[in-house]
Amino acid sequence: MRAREESKWWIELACNAVLVLAVAFALYPILWVVTLALSPGEAPQRGVIPVPVAPSLEHFDAVVLARGDDGSLVFIRQMMNSLVIALTTATTAILIATPAAFAMSRFRFVGKGSTTLALLATQMFPGVAAAIPLYLILDAVGLIDTLTGLILVYATSAVPFAIFQLRGAFDGIPVDLEEAAMVDGATRFEAFVRVVLPAARPALAVTALFAFMTAWNEFILAATFLSREEVFTLPVVLQRFVGEHHAHWGRFAAGAIVVSVPVMALFYWLQRHLVSGLTAGGVKG
Repeated sequence: MRAREESKWWIELACNAVLVLAVAFALYPILWVVTLALSPGEAPQRGVIPVPVAPSLEHFDAVVLARGDDGSLVFIRQMMNSLVIALTTATTAILIATPAAFAMSRFRFVGKGSTTLALLATQMFPGVAAAIPLYLILDAVGLIDTLTGLILVYATSAVPFAIFQLRGAFDGIPVDLEEAAMVDGATRFEAFVRVVLPAARPALAVTALFAFMTAWNEFILAATFLSREEVFTLPVVLQRFVGEHHAHWGRFAAGAIVVSVPVMALFYWLQRHLVSGLTAGGVKG
């Protein structure tokens, strides 16, 4: 009995040691980014363990308090551009994909199978492959160098992805729940709103999060369709800190930290809704 307990103790110790090493391996690059952002000057400090010797916020000041030609805080405006684009893209994807995915999950109609294959096919090609035709279309309608044009471009990929994701979530929700609500006097729309949507809340949150993060982090299309500094998104701004002949690594690291804050805040907020939504939409037996 004692031998088994000693063996179990060593196994737990080994598992904990592996987990600690895995966490250290994952956090090591992040520690470098934080060190570069807090270290004064442009040259990164050398050392196995990156620790800022004289911590300073000069890089954060240079990034966040940067002013444009008109004297405005250009970085704040660019962050608002990214927020507007990402939030609008995620909202558009959810509003369009939710009823479409529910219809594909619950109803039979002509072309249902081919529509599913078409949605799947859209996920096989990267958005950059359509950059040239998208540029020509936006140029023809006068939406080049505008936030509206970039939102439309992002929505073309976010909506099919959201439909494909939400359809699987609706397939996993028993039809009996809707039928029970309709037996109690609810219409199909009321059953959809009061029963199906609460039960699908985790899938809705995850889909919205992925749509937001995709639009927030996308760089190639934003750099292609935007040329004015006042309409830049944050990934385009960060790229400007790393030039062909010189790189402002401190500012790049500080900007990367600032850019990651809204995503982390949104993730933790939606994570709370995910946990609360797991038990929503059920019925008492």
